[in-house]
Amino acid sequence: MTPQSVPGMFRSAGRLAVGRDHILNLLEIVLDPLVLALSQWAVAVAVEGRLAPKDIILSLIVFSLTFPGPARLTMPPWRAIRHITLGWLTLSALLFLFGYASHYITEFDPDFLLTWWWVALVSLIGAHFLLHAAAPWVRELQGPPRCAVLAGINEQGLELARRLEKDLYSNVRILGFFDDRERLRDFDEYPLLGKLADMPAYVKQHRVAVSYLSLPMASQQRILNLLDGLRDTTGSIYFAPDTFVTDLIQGRMDSVGGVPVVAVCETPFTGINGIIKRGSDIVLSLLILALISPFLLIIALCVKLTSPGPVIFKQRRYGLDGSEITVYKFRSMTVMDDGDVITQAQKHDPRMTPIGAFLRKTSLDELPQFFNVLQGRMSIVGPRPHAVAHNEMYRKLIKGYMLRHKVAPGITGWAQINGYRGETDTLEKMKGRIDHDLEYLRNWSLRLDLYIVAKTIWVVLDRENAH
Repeated sequence: MTPQSVPGMFRSAGRLAVGRDHILNLLEIVLDPLVLALSQWAVAVAVEGRLAPKDIILSLIVFSLTFPGPARLTMPPWRAIRHITLGWLTLSALLFLFGYASHYITEFDPDFLLTWWWVALVSLIGAHFLLHAAAPWVRELQGPPRCAVLAGINEQGLELARRLEKDLYSNVRILGFFDDRERLRDFDEYPLLGKLADMPAYVKQHRVAVSYLSLPMASQQRILNLLDGLRDTTGSIYFAPDTFVTDLIQGRMDSVGGVPVVAVCETPFTGINGIIKRGSDIVLSLLILALISPFLLIIALCVKLTSPGPVIFKQRRYGLDGSEITVYKFRSMTVMDDGDVITQAQKHDPRMTPIGAFLRKTSLDELPQFFNVLQGRMSIVGPRPHAVAHNEMYRKLIKGYMLRHKVAPGITGWAQINGYRGETDTLEKMKGRIDHDLEYLRNWSLRLDLYIVAKTIWVVLDRENAH
């Protein structure tokens, strides 16, 4: 592992945040819900002259949908604005659809709704930058900086120190490192304060508030000796083992029967997230199938009339947890390979039917997979399923390949909207697709799913990589 790779590893472990200031964290959690509710009340009073019961109900709905608010203080300004705008567009669209379907929207003056829409957006952006500007002052409310030392000069320790000092949430000042390796005395980024055996006495003498142990898991005896010495101090102790910078998938703290454990590889769809994911799949697939049903009949008729063979092509794929599933597609080729060796479709492939190339370029051949979604075999958004033969080949060539099966395969995915759509004729292209699939697993949210669905529409218009 190179030092350059460590920051990316830390970003992958997004849930294992360090140095989060409690006051700033609390303010960020309630910022969006409060801004939306208060802006709605203000507009209601300004437009309608009073705050009616319907306004209270709407504010409670909005507050519940946006609580807790997301963390944006460390984002660059342009990214924060984009995040806020996309989030409000998504939420306001859902509110509009719900209001239209329930006829609750007729209770509100159109002038009120339009005014609140842009006032809320401006207020969200303004509140974010106001909190960002006030963050140093808010952080000082916690008192003077907490002094910290680290045991072990290595990639994860250095990255932890750098992030603690740069993190807007952090109220920690790094005093230096302790390590037994003499060659590191020339290290000048942070002071080398002594050997590991000197650390407890230093912590006690200088009243160090926090000690971070960034030592390899193999150094068990050194860790135990250091912990024994630090127990005679009043400082807090945190363990940052090297497993925290491995390729975590949904890394987080948990407990099993009261025993603390660290999730190294887990599906994002546990508990309420699984219900949200499945519910959104059912609702969206039913809506989409209702809209495209005439096109399904037309495409089926065209496939049947232009070449001999069945309309629907069924192929075995790997689904959730690596179990085999049957995936439906409109037949676009004259062959229906589903054996141990399968040749990927290529540009100007002679096996294409007269309408097959068009179906693949426009991704219309994938439309029957919405029935797979209703069956629970697939999801609308997720890693694209590969043929069983391709899975068996690539799982031997690409490290972590099978981790993509921690979730149900999707009709579209993060890889597809980032240039990895269609033929993967080289190992590097397949690695790129797998990297994006795993990134999706680490960072899943309903907002991300909706963004991928919207972006897919634009990507489909660019037909260059679809064969």
